[in-house]
Amino acid sequence: MTKKYNPVVYFEIPVSNIGRAVNFYKAVFNFDFYKEIIDHNEMALFPFAEENSGISGALAKGDIYKPAKEGVVIYFKTENIAETLHLVITNGGQVLYPKTAVGDLGFVAEFEDSEGNRIALHQSIN
Repeated sequence: MTKKYNPVVYFEIPVSNIGRAVNFYKAVFNFDFYKEIIDHNEMALFPFAEENSGISGALAKGDIYKPAKEGVVIYFKTENIAETLHLVITNGGQVLYPKTAVGDLGFVAEFEDSEGNRIALHQSIN
């Protein structure tokens, strides 16, 4: 039997300095965050609207959260990868994988955020 839902519902990006990370993601993507303490961990929740497709998550600071370039890669949608990578660089990040065409799927790129995490970008063709 095929499941009738998308299996991934939430993500957390580990951070060492939540203020620096919030500033980075706000500068690069213009996100507003809602700060919360969950299970003794500092969280800055990404925007979420139930009526929109996709998932949301949080920047997470706590003893169990260790930023890394290895492991799961999260893709953020962007309308213009080149502009987003420029904002990444001007806000202290670095490009790990340049804008690359992936056929009918559009374009992808990867960067290192202010905390040392590998984060990916996706841009549709249209």
